Amino acid sequence: MKARSLVFDLFGDYLRYRGGEVRLRALVSLMGCFEVPEPTVRVAVTRMRKEGWLASRRDGRETVYALTGAAWALLDEGRERIFHRAQGPWDGQWHMVLYSVPETERAVREQLRKKLAWFGFGPFSAGVWLSPHDRAGRVREAFAGEPAVRLDVFRSRSEGARSDRDIAARAWDLPELDRAYADLLATYRPRLADYRAGALRGADALVERMRLVHDYRRFPFRDPDLPPELLPAGWGGRAAHEVFLQAHGLLRGPAEACVDALTRSAAVPDQEAG
Repeated sequence: MKARSLVFDLFGDYLRYRGGEVRLRALVSLMGCFEVPEPTVRVAVTRMRKEGWLASRRDGRETVYALTGAAWALLDEGRERIFHRAQGPWDGQWHMVLYSVPETERAVREQLRKKLAWFGFGPFSAGVWLSPHDRAGRVREAFAGEPAVRLDVFRSRSEGARSDRDIAARAWDLPELDRAYADLLATYRPRLADYRAGALRGADALVERMRLVHDYRRFPFRDPDLPPELLPAGWGGRAAHEVFLQAHGLLRGPAEACVDALTRSAAVPDQEAG
């Protein structure tokens, strides 16, 4: 878990509910739970401030950090994809995005592909991505200010259920994704009993909960959240999501207690300058 990601996660899961800002020495204490040394924390926050993700202010001798609006928007978008799943029956419609990007704009093309994957689209053929969910508008919005990107959006139906399953199998590597979910389940499902029993306290609970989020958040980039009728038999994605939610909830109390203790301790005045 890199320092930059840890800062985002601490704000997203904890500091947002504690005023939305943090003193530098409190952040150093929190990052110390993950064996991140103070010089690394200082470098990370300096870079994040220069990149527009963090804002800072002085409070006496100390520096206080808060996320910018752009950073909160990024966190909220990520939280939605991680914690929520599509509900209700599928209407059978495929939403297709056809894109055109000049060969000279390879970086823009790669950004577009990453954003399409993030919103749950899969590559069906060169320049054609599709999704069973109506999220093409989000793609348009994300690249509205990019003149190099041309997007055309279509809706269509296939010949039937068999064709739909074949389309899904061609656009996403579902067997490999299912194996990754099986690995996640094998890691965290056996730990639920210990979580329920309160076996982890203090920094151990905080680190475990953050590692859980770190391990799980890779999946929204890979999992298009397909309707059940498009998934192979015995699909483990929904079970993995339920285990993630259970574990995240069970570890909440002791992890938050650790954050509260460390931030209170860091609030005691001394001569440290931020």
